[in-house]
Amino acid sequence: MKIGFHTDAFTSVFWDIEKCLQWAKRNDVHYMECGVIDGVSWAHGLRYYPHIALWEDPLEMRRLLDKYDVQFANLDAAYPLSAREARTVAIPYVLNTVRYAKLIGCPNVDTTDGLFQRPDLSDSEALAYMKENYAEIMRIADAYEVNITIEPHGYYTTKPDFMAEMLDFVDSPFLKMNMDTGNTYIAGQDPVAFLRRFLPKVSHCHVKDVSAELAEAVRGKESGIAISYCAIGDGVNADNIRTCVSMLAQAGYDGVLCLESEGMGGPMLEKGLAWVRQVVADATSS
Repeated sequence: MKIGFHTDAFTSVFWDIEKCLQWAKRNDVHYMECGVIDGVSWAHGLRYYPHIALWEDPLEMRRLLDKYDVQFANLDAAYPLSAREARTVAIPYVLNTVRYAKLIGCPNVDTTDGLFQRPDLSDSEALAYMKENYAEIMRIADAYEVNITIEPHGYYTTKPDFMAEMLDFVDSPFLKMNMDTGNTYIAGQDPVAFLRRFLPKVSHCHVKDVSAELAEAVRGKESGIAISYCAIGDGVNADNIRTCVSMLAQAGYDGVLCLESEGMGGPMLEKGLAWVRQVVADATSS
């Protein structure tokens, strides 16, 4: 089991991708996830944004990663595949990310649904719509042998029965799940039960804790959060995270535990990193 981090941790301090890699080197972290931009952004161009653009050459990017002894564990292309504009926007975005992932040597591409229920579709109609979208994506992902992970993050994906249906959309060994401890908890689910149901399908895992204040304010009312605003291990989700890591270890999971926590330039993320390292050590030694 490996430990990595999502570069979202550093959006608030306006770091670029190389500063994130420097942080990884200082903290002996060798796996990273970042979002992708299919186009241009002024923030990225001025090096205020810790993600990559798909016009950046993947082989040059790979050389930069090698310089810091870091690998991409996942590329985040989670534009909602339940959205009305999914077929014109989300599908090309995901497919371009799949091609980039193959060239850069990244095994996973993350996808999800929207935060809210489609007001113009019944739930069964929305699932049928997403099934067509995932079928188109998997046709290419299978050819490239890149995992498409479905992250519990929105109205549909945080409901276990819907997630089960989505993971059966296509008969493919490359359709997987990106477990998220924070999103499942915020959505009112039990992260441990959620993981137990889908354990064989997990190829990537986001680790997010939840502060007591945030849990009291939004748990069961929202379907996901971008990152933790407390150090991992300091929140009300810590025991669930510990149990999930133990379950993954017992199942022989050899993927990445990706920390999603506000970085604040480093200290909060580093505190969570130390806690997760101890949890992993405990889980793998028992």
